[in-house]
Amino acid sequence: MLIGHLPLATGQALNLGLSAFTKGSGFKSVRPFRSGYFGASIKVQPGYTAGVITAFYLSNNEAHPGFHDEVDIEFLGTTFGKPYTLQTNVYIRGSGDGKIIGREMKFHLWFDPTQDFHHYAILWHPREIIFLVDDIPIRRYPRKSAATFPLRPMWVYGSIWDASSWATEDGKYKADYNYQPFVAKYTNFKAGGCSAYSSPRCHPVTASPFRSGGLTRQQYRAMRWVQRYHMVYDYCRDSKRNHALTPECWS
Repeated sequence: MLIGHLPLATGQALNLGLSAFTKGSGFKSVRPFRSGYFGASIKVQPGYTAGVITAFYLSNNEAHPGFHDEVDIEFLGTTFGKPYTLQTNVYIRGSGDGKIIGREMKFHLWFDPTQDFHHYAILWHPREIIFLVDDIPIRRYPRKSAATFPLRPMWVYGSIWDASSWATEDGKYKADYNYQPFVAKYTNFKAGGCSAYSSPRCHPVTASPFRSGGLTRQQYRAMRWVQRYHMVYDYCRDSKRNHALTPECWS
């Protein structure tokens, strides 16, 4: 996969492509951050995209291979006539022992993401991570402990790649290169906050008017609406998962 460094200019537009020849493409921010607001307007490809992942995420995999942190927004490819699934995920200190402790929540959006650009964002604060779609919070991941929260600096990434082994209905449907190229369109980049090189006095970005963090009543109502009517999977409610490894689910 080709990964290019990008200064994430607000007005810049970028198309990422996947074909049998490119094997995927992506971009990476020039500098790492230790907190901030990171967003992009994205339009995904219609039609048959099974096995294809379009992603916007934070990661420090290159700095800590096999032991890294990651915060993901991912479109899981789909088949004809079925909606895209938007997956949000958080995992901490990687999978060097072969155990990826994913914290996935999945949604079917209230609009068709292939028809127009919509804005997808991650707000990473030292006390919480909030995932937003068009400024509507869809998920809040609070810091329960240092063991379950990413605290090391991360870079901003976007990518499109072939994940046929798991992306669509647990790998039932694979990428079909008769429909190539697969293209994901990005624009309206937002990246602001405390970089890894900022002064320790840099104040983290927050979505909250409260010093302690959290959402307003209006934001909580919006998030509950999304989770009630549009969430299709919550790892905390999955009885097949070993929740001894996800203590944030206990409450």
